[in-house]
Amino acid sequence: MKALHDQAEAAFERHLRRNAYPGRGLVLGRAEDGGWLQVYWIMGRSQNSRNRIFTAEAGALRTEPFDASALEDPSLVLYEAMLELPGVYLVTNGDQTRTACEALEAGRSFEAALATREREPDAPNYTPRISGLLDLRGDAPQLSLSILKASPADPAQTDRSCFRPAAPPPGLGVGLTTYMGDGNPLPSFRGEPLWLPLAGPPEAVLERYWQALDADNRVALAVKYVPAAGGGTGRILLRNVHGS
Repeated sequence: MKALHDQAEAAFERHLRRNAYPGRGLVLGRAEDGGWLQVYWIMGRSQNSRNRIFTAEAGALRTEPFDASALEDPSLVLYEAMLELPGVYLVTNGDQTRTACEALEAGRSFEAALATREREPDAPNYTPRISGLLDLRGDAPQLSLSILKASPADPAQTDRSCFRPAAPPPGLGVGLTTYMGDGNPLPSFRGEPLWLPLAGPPEAVLERYWQALDADNRVALAVKYVPAAGGGTGRILLRNVHGS
């Protein structure tokens, strides 16, 4: 187990603390008390991307403009980032959160819902859509992570990868980011989900991830805590560059 914790710490140091621009990111995992955590953050370089805050209500997390008068194009920057159904907790980096939620309400699967979506249309970056699902309805918890990104052979096409990792041990999570780092165009995330640390109470996780993200590019961060057995509404902690 120590080797896995060491791997998570190394990935955190390399991919977040020493990386100026991993982009948006999400982590699903276990709190040290046995509960569940979802972490989501946004970063931005343009004025439109940076003109955002997180707001939370009844277990839902949304991006909203900090200054509505300065909002340019809301299409890819304003969306529901976290939604939940009884025993089901979703987090994504775009409006596919709603797509997945409505599909699950209708009895369809997370994977089938995302099969109807494409990578973002923001050429030349073609930002990946990253999504995570925590399902606590059955006897055993189920985690799913998905990334939709432009095909290297033809960016008009979308490569779809879905991962179903086993439940992490307490204090660890699995995560995806949109990019590997800074660049022009921005290089899409590659490989399998990263093992990442989730040590301490939710407040400590929030502080640690916030401090790791590049101070010039971070915009907002949220940590959602779900009790071990699920049920009820998850508790969301927020940090915004603007207003908090």
